[in-house]
Amino acid sequence: MNKDSRVLVLGSGGLVGSAIKADLLARGYTNLLTPLRAELNLLNQADVQTYFANKKPEYVFLAAAKVGGILANNTYRADFLFENLAIQNNVFEASFKNKVTKLLFLGSSCIYPKACPQPMKEEYLLSGPLEQTNEPYAIAKIAGLKLAENYKRQYGCNYVSVMPTNLYGLNDNFDLNNSHVIPGLIARLKKHIDEKKDVFEVWGTGRPKREFLYVDDMARACVFVMEYDKETPDWMNIGTGEDISIGDLAALIAKKMNYAGKIRYNMDYPDGTMQKLLDISKIKNLGWKPTVSLDEGLDRVIKHYLQNHGKN
Repeated sequence: MNKDSRVLVLGSGGLVGSAIKADLLARGYTNLLTPLRAELNLLNQADVQTYFANKKPEYVFLAAAKVGGILANNTYRADFLFENLAIQNNVFEASFKNKVTKLLFLGSSCIYPKACPQPMKEEYLLSGPLEQTNEPYAIAKIAGLKLAENYKRQYGCNYVSVMPTNLYGLNDNFDLNNSHVIPGLIARLKKHIDEKKDVFEVWGTGRPKREFLYVDDMARACVFVMEYDKETPDWMNIGTGEDISIGDLAALIAKKMNYAGKIRYNMDYPDGTMQKLLDISKIKNLGWKPTVSLDEGLDRVIKHYLQNHGKN
């Protein structure tokens, strides 16, 4: 991938896509294509085909997806399955027909079985039932991963997939109900502080353990894989290799936000999988490793949220 290569970043307005775009610009890439939804509707097959035929991208980062937390995934199950399948199918087909040089597909750690051995290795895929709360999203991501694998096997396409753990960062969705764990905790805790409440409710039991990767590290990993000019595995896990319980995470965020109240767990909400820790040895063996600790990343995100979203 040369600095003047035509590089298409799909999902450039989202958490991961915006970080990939920023990383590419910082590295000196000068010919980026970063269409937002108003310019390119990825759910429309004809629109995607026309865009690829006109723009002729050489490298494609497929970071666009319909995403959300446990509640959103479990509520909008058909939407998560249909829309993600449509996006993936349209982009893969257009990439193939327009002879894209290399495509990077972003999956998710939820592709692995609910009772998966820990840490989760790539070869554990399809070895058991999925977690029910986000099964439709997981099935869509498995389909995308398998599309990449089989375009490569049947046609020799240079398509590769990366499976990130839970991501967080400055451009996250801080919606009070439909966000991921870290931004949701930060936004809801700020609301509790503003309302001077002395009890903060955390959904579930607090016992599940999760791994969190700062999105700038994820972007670096994606660009690293795209620039890598030797053979790689068909898909690779991207994470930190470390996890933390939701209860300990909530307590850490509360401490960083100077919240002195109590934390109560609402067991009416599902926990999801009890542990999701990725084995990241494959990408580490290629030469990549994370650089931002959870402690440092939380400091950045909390500061950003309070300055830009959390004003009274």
